[in-house]
Amino acid sequence: MDEDPKLPGRLLIVEGVDGSGKSTQLDLLSKWLVSQGYVVVFSEWNSSPIVKSTTRRGKKRRLLSPVSFSLIHAADFADRIYAQILPALQAGAVVVADRYVYTAFARDAVRGLDGTWLRKLYSFAVKPTLAFYFDVPLTEAVRRITDGRPSFKYYEAGLDLDLNPDPEESFRIYQGLIQAEYEKLVDEFGLVRMDATENLIRQQQRMRELVRPHLPGVMRFDGGGVSQVLQEEGLLGRYLQQQGKPTRTLP
Repeated sequence: MDEDPKLPGRLLIVEGVDGSGKSTQLDLLSKWLVSQGYVVVFSEWNSSPIVKSTTRRGKKRRLLSPVSFSLIHAADFADRIYAQILPALQAGAVVVADRYVYTAFARDAVRGLDGTWLRKLYSFAVKPTLAFYFDVPLTEAVRRITDGRPSFKYYEAGLDLDLNPDPEESFRIYQGLIQAEYEKLVDEFGLVRMDATENLIRQQQRMRELVRPHLPGVMRFDGGGVSQVLQEEGLLGRYLQQQGKPTRTLP
């Protein structure tokens, strides 16, 4: 995973276990960037229209082995990189991504896949400008998710790993294993650790402080939309032609 100096845009990503608050902070950051006049393109894990239906069917029928689970998500990621993320970065936009390759490195490692193989599988990924890891105590993360939650999906709870027959307990154990993998990734890839138990406003202030030095030279616009700006650059790809699906400019 190498940073491409020819890409004028910026890639900002958030990672963390479920319930870490990363999505809320990314949404706030995106709205701030838009308010400053930057072109913002949003991307999220497992959202490619090409493989989404396949993933849904495989999960519904519980047919996904660890390897097939990994390869389907890699196909999803590759499609989004080449059809969505790269065109936006080439045009000078700010791409904000809810989960990136580190999600695969953590989840797939828990399912027993080799780390070296996983890194080669995702070697085409663009290196992020900044990658934030939202660190939260496991008990707090699980509490946030389970409060008012009627049930867990099979793979979401890690029931395919035979950790515990009870979905909620399996989910807790599964998230703990993922969290342990994230701890390794923080050091390996230099992820920026965020204290997800801090005040929500303070977390956002810190994110903005860290992002601001990377913004000089990034495209800004006045009145136009993302699609208009990218079209002018000749970089309007398949994703960006579908207004709001799955790429969107946050208000």
